[in-house]
Amino acid sequence: MKDLFKNFKMGDMSIPVPIIQGGMGVRVSSSSLASAVSNEGALGVIAAVGLGEDGKDNSMDYLARSRTSFISTIRKTREMTKKPFGVNIMCALTNYDDLVNAAQVESVDVIISGAGLPLKLPSLVKNNKTKLVPIVSSDRAANIICGAWKRKYNRLPDALIVEGPLAGGHLGYSGEELKDKNVNLKNILCKVIAVAKSFENKSVKIPVIAAGGIYDGKDIAEVIRLGAEAVQMATRFVCTKECDVAQEYKDAYLSAKEEDIVIIKSPVGLPGRVIRNAFVDRIMKGERIDFRCAYHCLSTCDPKEANYCIGKALDNAARGYMDKGFAMCGSNAFRINKIVSVRDLISELVRETNSSLAAT
Repeated sequence: MKDLFKNFKMGDMSIPVPIIQGGMGVRVSSSSLASAVSNEGALGVIAAVGLGEDGKDNSMDYLARSRTSFISTIRKTREMTKKPFGVNIMCALTNYDDLVNAAQVESVDVIISGAGLPLKLPSLVKNNKTKLVPIVSSDRAANIICGAWKRKYNRLPDALIVEGPLAGGHLGYSGEELKDKNVNLKNILCKVIAVAKSFENKSVKIPVIAAGGIYDGKDIAEVIRLGAEAVQMATRFVCTKECDVAQEYKDAYLSAKEEDIVIIKSPVGLPGRVIRNAFVDRIMKGERIDFRCAYHCLSTCDPKEANYCIGKALDNAARGYMDKGFAMCGSNAFRINKIVSVRDLISELVRETNSSLAAT
């Protein structure tokens, strides 16, 4: 059977398998997972957020630890793969500029940026190698970013990631939008593709990547038919042998039922999709849990109002202390029932996608 799902291009960069592994913060997607994904021909992604919370070197302040740990993780990943990989840096981080600088100094292949509009990102990147990819949740956001970048910096995004409301982690939607069935990935994807095409010219193409709630090859084929040129997936990669988190974190996925997946209010200032546990029950009731702002890592977090520290909660979860934190997840996390290798997962997704595309 002819392979139909292959060779995603961003400018002069070619990714043989059009799957981007979504960045998952506080060491969920670090060097082990990102390198394994890239080694299989897809694009692995390190999440920059929370690397300064590893507690390995308290001789430095949080900002210094964050930069040092991020650079160390980039270099470690580069030792583990010779293929392209990316980094995800949230706009909401107080040290956003510094982390972007660290990434571009290290000449990472791709910077992916969401949780806000990365309007100044091109001004922070001085090299000519690093691809810049914003995450958007609407055609309006895509239009604002493309317009601002073209006007101020005479450049356009190397790609756009459209993240729908079924995604994991922090969501760029209001509570009302999350309940509205008309707000869905298919509709938003088509609108963002139209925006991308309106800015393209003979020398510049803006491929659009679909994300949020994509679980299997059938889902991938559906968005490819709509015009997406690749997909971003995160949830499926948590229960892989190579994922960087503790086994207890993966076990939360394996034991989750559909009703366990809930939306919480995050100190980031956005809704967040997580797996419900006793800790989540406490914060949903408004209980203030051992709150001390050790980092001021988020520009959108008000320590006086927040009832828990999300950095600390996610750090605890990554270490396996699920009674002191929670696992973020996509809407389909409950469907995962086993641990597999990254190689087997990607092979399965490519096989399913090609089969679905060939049937149409």
